Amino acid sequence: MSKQNALSSRTRRWFLASTLALGAAASLPLTASAAEPVVLLNVSYDVMRELFKDINPAFAADWKAKTGETVTIKQSHGGSSKQARSVADGLEASVVTMNQANDIDLLVDRGLVAPDWAKKFPNNAAPFYSTMVYLVRKGNPKQIKDWDDLAKPGIKVIVPNPKTSGNGRYTYLAAWGYAIKKGGTEAQARDLVTRLFKNVPVLDGGGRGATTTFTQREIGDVLVTFENEVQLVRKEFGDNFEVVYPSISILAESPVAVVDKVVDRQGIRKEATAYLQYLYSEPGQEIAAKHFLRPRSAAVTKKYAASFKPISLFTVDEVFGGWKQAQKKHFDDGGEFDKIYQK
Repeated sequence: MSKQNALSSRTRRWFLASTLALGAAASLPLTASAAEPVVLLNVSYDVMRELFKDINPAFAADWKAKTGETVTIKQSHGGSSKQARSVADGLEASVVTMNQANDIDLLVDRGLVAPDWAKKFPNNAAPFYSTMVYLVRKGNPKQIKDWDDLAKPGIKVIVPNPKTSGNGRYTYLAAWGYAIKKGGTEAQARDLVTRLFKNVPVLDGGGRGATTTFTQREIGDVLVTFENEVQLVRKEFGDNFEVVYPSISILAESPVAVVDKVVDRQGIRKEATAYLQYLYSEPGQEIAAKHFLRPRSAAVTKKYAASFKPISLFTVDEVFGGWKQAQKKHFDDGGEFDKIYQK
């Protein structure tokens, strides 16, 4: 064989081997080490910023140790219902962590979340819960103690808009339910809530905006918000404010769900599911308790018992027949809230 033919033969063999190797490599799936870092978007309501600032790196470190995979979690915050509508309109959330089931049901109606989402995680897919309490100025100069006091003439109540905020919606339902649980009629409940909202000087879009209005703009005599929010305000501002617990309040669960349509398209279901499961883990539950959210874990609840004052709670199902009925009757356009607030 001539030198030229031998070189040509070697060239052909090299080219064939290289082509086969490239073809084999192209047919293999990307491994975790070769893939780009996974990015999750958690679309949540606005008073949960601080919680997830601690949850996210803790989960990422735990997942890295277990799998070797790098996960980055991005956040989006705003009024719960406004956030849900953003996801429904195209914001590509991997998971949603809301403050009412109704907001997740909206995403079910849009085909983004599975209809049985509440059965995919324990406790109706709510890893922790809270309730509505009051934050008043030092010394409680207006002597605010219960829901009736919020409806008295001359009391300025700060609460976000129930049309855009789960925080505002829970406040509305808590006051209405209080009247019913005390033996009142629907008419008496409507009267109480009507007088309460006549005392609201400004309706912020979300809970964090309402907190800013009360604490920094110094508007109002009382802020009604989640227990975890008022405790964080107390922690930040010290003795300038006091927390008041009403005699009865509402169980405010924080439901979570994987946004199925998004995670399946992006191939990140495993990571998104693990992220929400981490909220139920002992480390996740402890982080929640440190942020004054009532945990589901019996052990963590016992450890942080001093942080959570016993209070009589009723559920949305118990008084209003569930979120769908409450939404239709009270918060849909032309519902009870629109009639009350337009008066």
